[in-house]
Amino acid sequence: MTPDELLATFHAQIRLADRDAETGHVVERDGLVHRNYPRDPAERGAMIESPEGLGDDPGAVIAAQRTFFAERGQSVEWKTYSYDEPADLPARLAAAGFEAEEVEALILGELEVLADLAESVPDGLRLRAIVADDLPRVAQFQDSIWGAGSSWVTGKHFGELAADPDHMQGCLVERVDDGVVVTASWVRLTPETQFCGLWGGSTLESYRRRGLYRASVGYRARLALARGARYVRVDASPNSRPILQRLGLHQVATTTPFVLTP
Repeated sequence: MTPDELLATFHAQIRLADRDAETGHVVERDGLVHRNYPRDPAERGAMIESPEGLGDDPGAVIAAQRTFFAERGQSVEWKTYSYDEPADLPARLAAAGFEAEEVEALILGELEVLADLAESVPDGLRLRAIVADDLPRVAQFQDSIWGAGSSWVTGKHFGELAADPDHMQGCLVERVDDGVVVTASWVRLTPETQFCGLWGGSTLESYRRRGLYRASVGYRARLALARGARYVRVDASPNSRPILQRLGLHQVATTTPFVLTP
């Protein structure tokens, strides 16, 4: 498929169908706005998207969402894509008090191109599936990469793994001698679509450029293919984007999170 065809398929199967919502979230439409959020306002993970544009009065729509989540006292991320309408959506969100975070590349491709990637890692390291007992070490690893408090994302991934191991699986690379985690990543099969998503893959600085991310991509790709996925999606950082493109995937857009904290 061409990059444009991949993007059209992703837009139809994932964005328009609200398939990015986490299990257990409230999923609803408010006019053209797609939103999902935990029932408990104290929980993180509330999301807004506008894959169908914002109509004739974007300012009013944005203000309504700001009010909705402010009244709940709940932080929310409005995930924007570079092709969203109106074209000045990022500026409008910033003016309404949403703060932009790091831009990521939306990478799409056919999963089969990743099927032959080797899973080998250097001597002294081991690549394997993540299991429930790994939670403390993976959470510690996450905090060491992104700062204290960031491991709540890891907790959500482990919750999904426990609830439905056919839907979510992870892999890690650890040191054989002491079990220290040096990279951890996840693959999520998106129900009722042909897509899987690759998440995570950060690596301790001293272990970068040793093929660990590439090996974890191959591991997760084969797992997803065995479970029937056809396409892969990655919201890629500047570090992983060129690796994925060299492997045969395509950057089709960029995404920018805008976060509102009441």
